[in-house]
Amino acid sequence: MDTKKITELIKRAESLRESGTPDISGAEDLALAVMNLVSLEEHFFFTGAKTKKQEYFDILPEIRGLRKELLAKLVPKHEGETWCASKHLLAASMRLFEVGSRLESEKKKEEAKEMFARAYKVFSMFWLLRLGLTNLKSLTSEEISRKPMTMEELVAKLADCCNE
Repeated sequence: MDTKKITELIKRAESLRESGTPDISGAEDLALAVMNLVSLEEHFFFTGAKTKKQEYFDILPEIRGLRKELLAKLVPKHEGETWCASKHLLAASMRLFEVGSRLESEKKKEEAKEMFARAYKVFSMFWLLRLGLTNLKSLTSEEISRKPMTMEELVAKLADCCNE
């Protein structure tokens, strides 16, 4: 990626932040809710399959409908397969987080740390897709003294939930 494109992406990201357009911090809770709804769909499916009880399958349409409704609030504009990609990025992030939590409970701290980093990277990919900043590999910004800015750092900057 050439310097001109990087500079354009930085300006675009900063203008989004300044204009208040990407209210990521406000939408993070909604994204986490969608992640949990995807997990609920999976759990009710597997519970139904394992127990052979139809009642678990009967719950699926309602959960799926709610998940679709809330995902539409997060991804109102989509093209190609960005809708499905968004759903799967959130689901993968949730699963990686859960694997990291399990590893941590097993006292496998380094493996857990790696899994958490992967979870956040995938979560960051979702936000970059949502904001139309998918061309990012890494950024350089005057604001951070030409230090490389990863996509995770950019998302963290845009999603400062403590800066209301």
